[in-house]
Amino acid sequence: MIKLFNGLSAFRPVQFTASLFLILFLTANGSLANEKVILALGDSLTAGFGLAEEESFPAQLEKALVGKGQKVRVINGGLSGDTTTGGLSRLDWLLSENPDLIIIELGANDGLRALSPDLTRQNLDQLILRSKATGATVLLTGMKALPNLGRDYVQQFDAIFPALAEKHGVHFYPFFLDGVAADPTLNQQDGIHPTGEGIAIIVDRILPFVEEALTDTGAEG
Repeated sequence: MIKLFNGLSAFRPVQFTASLFLILFLTANGSLANEKVILALGDSLTAGFGLAEEESFPAQLEKALVGKGQKVRVINGGLSGDTTTGGLSRLDWLLSENPDLIIIELGANDGLRALSPDLTRQNLDQLILRSKATGATVLLTGMKALPNLGRDYVQQFDAIFPALAEKHGVHFYPFFLDGVAADPTLNQQDGIHPTGEGIAIIVDRILPFVEEALTDTGAEG
């Protein structure tokens, strides 16, 4: 009797602990499995130049999506000063995060430096192809060249983004800075980088496009 009692008293706590651990493990795993990972790949507009981390585009986007009941984690893949060439060189390292959705916000610095539209097109083409090859859904955001670069350049540059979105059948948001560009009250003193309030407007306008793209995660590739 004593031996049996001792055996049970020694076994039950261990069995209970193991069962509890298993339940917690499976619960945590299920939660992680349901979480969507979004990679925001971009330049200073994504990185949050001149802003606190919580004011950046990735942080505000994640907050907005979570507030609408989405289980998401948004990775800040922005790098100030980056061009489409730089973004392409960083892509493989960022893909190690296994994103479900990749938002490509690149090209602004190509335009500011008046780089060849052909180079920008080639780089974005490869960014989309390599992103889709992982099975991730892609949301391409458009950018517009400054008028002082000349009519021909502006037309060639601006046409890159919708053409590539159509070619590859990816989600498309026409202009990342829609509602914010050229508004001094929504931009920092340089007139280029949005304030936290400006980013909030960007997030509010792009949010439906991101939500639509999230419904396709796992379907593209």
